[in-house]
Amino acid sequence: MTRMIFVNLPVTDLPRSLAFYQAVGATPDPRFADDSAAAISFTDTIHAMLLTHARFASFTTRTIIDAHHQARAAFCLSEESREAVDSRVRSAVAAGGTADPNPVQDHGFLYSRSYADPDGHIWEPMWMDVEAAMAAGANQQAPEPAA
Repeated sequence: MTRMIFVNLPVTDLPRSLAFYQAVGATPDPRFADDSAAAISFTDTIHAMLLTHARFASFTTRTIIDAHHQARAAFCLSEESREAVDSRVRSAVAAGGTADPNPVQDHGFLYSRSYADPDGHIWEPMWMDVEAAMAAGANQQAPEPAA
């Protein structure tokens, strides 16, 4: 079986979140949806579960953070080009998201931006020239181990 990832996200307004993620390219999976949850897919192996706070709280005793003010994670998804990175951020903004809550990174061989969804969860579309990244890494000397 191919390994998959399912990111579980607490959301305050399930219909709004579902519309937002569809606008940035995710596809809903109605087989795994009800009034407290909606499954979305970015690819055949990358999925997210949008869960109301009540539903999310049924899986944990930990406090659900306010992602507008606290960071717990940033989810990075690769894109085919620098232009696709910019396009994804533009789509997010048009759908009610916030552009670049994290600094833009441009290292020549790697370009990334970020957007926050309406609940403040941060996604980072990125493009990387793997061969150039490997060459850049090979030119850097590893740090000496601490004594």
